[in-house]
Amino acid sequence: MATGQKLMRAIRVFEFGGPDVLKFQSDVAVPIPKDHQKGDRVFTAGTISGGYAEFAVVADDNVYTLPEKLDFQQGAALGVPYFTAYRALLHSARGKAGESVLVHGASGGVGLAACQIARAYGLKVLGTAGTEEGKNIVLQNGAHEVFNHREVNYIDKIKTSVGEKGIDIILEMLANVNLSNDLNLLSYGGRVIIVGSRGPIEINPRDTMAKETSIIGVALYSSTKEEFRQFAAALQAGMEVGWLKPVIGPQYPLEKAVQAHENIIHSSGATGKMILLVS
Repeated sequence: MATGQKLMRAIRVFEFGGPDVLKFQSDVAVPIPKDHQKGDRVFTAGTISGGYAEFAVVADDNVYTLPEKLDFQQGAALGVPYFTAYRALLHSARGKAGESVLVHGASGGVGLAACQIARAYGLKVLGTAGTEEGKNIVLQNGAHEVFNHREVNYIDKIKTSVGEKGIDIILEMLANVNLSNDLNLLSYGGRVIIVGSRGPIEINPRDTMAKETSIIGVALYSSTKEEFRQFAAALQAGMEVGWLKPVIGPQYPLEKAVQAHENIIHSSGATGKMILLVS
C-alpha cells in the first residue's frame, strides 16, 4: 500500500459463492474520483468501484441529485428499487391511469416503490404481503387493498375483489411460486411483469391464449442512458412533490454484510429496503 494513502472499510468479493464470500476489509484504498465522477450529495443505481464501502466513485451520468428533504439512508434505498419499479410499471407494462395493478410481494423495497408510483400515476393498487406489519406498511404507501399471501385462499379473495374483469398488470417478485396463479388473475390483454424469480415453474401456455395476455421480464440494466434520465426526472419530481418516500427496513453495519445477505435469503418476508450503514 502506498505510504500516506487514505484507507477505508469495504466489502470485497474475490470468488463466486454464497454470502460467506463477502469479505470485510479495513485497509482498502479510497478510490479517487477522476473527471466526470462527482463528489456531490447524490444517489445512484450503480457504482464503478463498488457500493459496499465507505467511499465509492460513480460516473457522472449515473448520479442524480439527492434532495435535502431525504437523508442518506433514504438515498441508499432509492436507486435500484425505484428505477426498477418505474421501469416495470410504466416502461415495460405501459401502465396507464385507471388500470389496476397487483404488486405480488409489495412490502419489500421494489414493491413499496411500485405502490407509491402506481398510486401517484392514477392506477388502482392491490398488494400482497406475508405479515400484518407488512400489510400495514403496504396500505400506508399507496395500496388501496392488501392481501396476505400466506393465507391458503388469498387468490380467491383477490378474484372476488377484482371481479370478472381481472387485473391489468401484475408486478411479480417471486415468479417461480406465483406465475401460474398470476396468469389466471389477468384481464383481457393483461400482462405479468417478472421482477424477481428464484427458480423454475411449470405453467400452462394456454392460460395466456384466451385473454391474449403477456409475460414480460424486466432487467434494470437493460435501460439506456436516456431511459435512466427519464426515470430519474419522474422520480425526482416525486421527491419534490412528496409522494416518493423510501421506506427503510433492516439496517446492518457494513461488517455484517454476510448476515444481511443470509437474512435476505432466509427471510420470511421483507419490510422496507434493507441497507448497509458505513458509519
